[in-house]
Amino acid sequence: MSRTPVTLEMPEGHCPVSIFRPDTGTGPWPAVLFFMDGIGIRPALFEMGERLAAHGYLVLLPDLFYRQGPYTAPDPKELFSDPELRQTWFGKYIGSTTHARVKEDTGAYLDFLAAQPDVVQPKVGTTGYCMGGGFSLAAAGNFPDRVAAAASYHGGRLATDAPDSPHLLAPRIEARVYVAGAVEDASFPDDMKQRLDDALTKAGVAHTVETYPGARHGWVPSDTPVHDPAAAERHWATLFALLDGALRRA
Repeated sequence: MSRTPVTLEMPEGHCPVSIFRPDTGTGPWPAVLFFMDGIGIRPALFEMGERLAAHGYLVLLPDLFYRQGPYTAPDPKELFSDPELRQTWFGKYIGSTTHARVKEDTGAYLDFLAAQPDVVQPKVGTTGYCMGGGFSLAAAGNFPDRVAAAASYHGGRLATDAPDSPHLLAPRIEARVYVAGAVEDASFPDDMKQRLDDALTKAGVAHTVETYPGARHGWVPSDTPVHDPAAAERHWATLFALLDGALRRA
C-alpha cells in the first residue's frame, strides 16, 4: 500500500495527514475518514490505514494533535502501565482535541476529500478508536449530508451529560452506525451503552451497539498491550460490512 503524507493548512496550525490508496487501479474509490486513538499517530495506525486501502478505500488519517506541534507517540505499553505518564499525555494532547475543534477540523478534512479526483463523491465513511470513536459519531451528526457510515471501536464517553456528547447528535444522523464497546470499560460502561442505543433507536438511526466479550479498551491497534487478534479481526469484518453496505450500494 502507498502512504502519502500531506500537510493541510488549518486555522490553528499545520495538520499532518496520511493518505492511503489501493495498490491497484486509479480510482475513483470511496473514502474513509479515520479518527485516531489517544496514543497518537504511529506505525500501528498506518497498518490499519493500509488494510482499509487494501479493501478498496481511499483513507484519510489526520493527526488530531497537530495543535501541539510535532511529537513522538509514547510506547503504548508504557502509557497503559504508567498512570503518571498517562495523565500527563492525556492532559496535554487529548485536552487539545475538543469536540468543537474537531468539528471544525472535520469540515476541512471533508472539503479536502471533496477536492480529490480519485474519491467517489459525495458520501464518505468514518471510523474511530478510543477518543476517535466519539469524533466518528459526531462527524455523522455534524455532517449528515456527507457521512454515510460511522463506526466506533472501544470508543469512550459516547453518551454523557456533557452538552457536546455525541449521542445528542442522534436526531441529525442519517448514516448507518456501528459501535463496539470493550468489557469493564469505565469510559463506556453498560449504562452508557444503553443510553447511546436508546438515543439512536429513538432517532430512527440504523445501528448496532454491542460489546465484544473479553476485549479490553484499546484492543484493535496491534501495538497495545490489550491487543486481541480475534476481536481485532471481528472489528475488520464488521467495519468492512458497514462500509461496503453504505458506500458500495448499486
